[in-house]
Amino acid sequence: MKKYNIQNYIRYKEDLKTSISNLEGKFYDEYTRNELIVRFMPLVESLARKFATSQQASGVLSINDLIQCGNEGLIKAVDKLDWSLLNESEDMEKTLKSFFSKRIKGRIRRQIDINRGDMRIPEYKINEIRKNFGKDKAIVQLFFNQIFVSLDEELRADGYGSDESEASSYAEMIEDKTEPYNIALMNVYLLGIMKKHLNEKQYDVLRLSYGLDCDKHSAKEIALKLGINGVSNYVRISEIKKSAIDKLIDEVPAENVIDYL
Repeated sequence: MKKYNIQNYIRYKEDLKTSISNLEGKFYDEYTRNELIVRFMPLVESLARKFATSQQASGVLSINDLIQCGNEGLIKAVDKLDWSLLNESEDMEKTLKSFFSKRIKGRIRRQIDINRGDMRIPEYKINEIRKNFGKDKAIVQLFFNQIFVSLDEELRADGYGSDESEASSYAEMIEDKTEPYNIALMNVYLLGIMKKHLNEKQYDVLRLSYGLDCDKHSAKEIALKLGINGVSNYVRISEIKKSAIDKLIDEVPAENVIDYL
């Protein structure tokens, strides 16, 4: 993806600020397609920066890559707008933010998943890991922490789509044609490793928790499915889940995961 230096970024911010100021006084339904895209480009950067500080994107995409992906998601979302539905909204700005946020985040997440498979740890980082923590275990720990955090994490953008129930209802009326994450091969790989190193109960808890070959299950649903009874059965599921991940970190050789980092 295209790289930007600081001078280009400053120029971009200045141009964007000028372009947005030129839109003052106009209603959303008066915007042209390009004007609507420009108006919500700050939203893209806000969401991209939240991803940039998460474990999900760390070492996979730069902030500039994330912004570029987000802008692509915004453009596609603008082209999908149904103004006949939006005009019924009592708060069009909130509705637009909710709809655009969902598409922008979906585009960024998919791009992270696509690029993660080809990611390599920089040499200086490998040296740091080996120096501070030991060669094998730290690399394996990095792999499993990164993968399971990614599968388990649902990022929320503060101020966008958090409490706008009316906005969300209108946004959901617009057909969602976004593609699913590209993680099928990684799921198959994880299931193979888990089958080899975990007992049946640990295997099933991780498989169901992360939806590796099914829908994700809550701790209580897993407890019911596996026949684990008791008032605190969900706590027991959490304990099994943690012990299973710890066992993978302890037993899986580094050479089995290094190519996925």
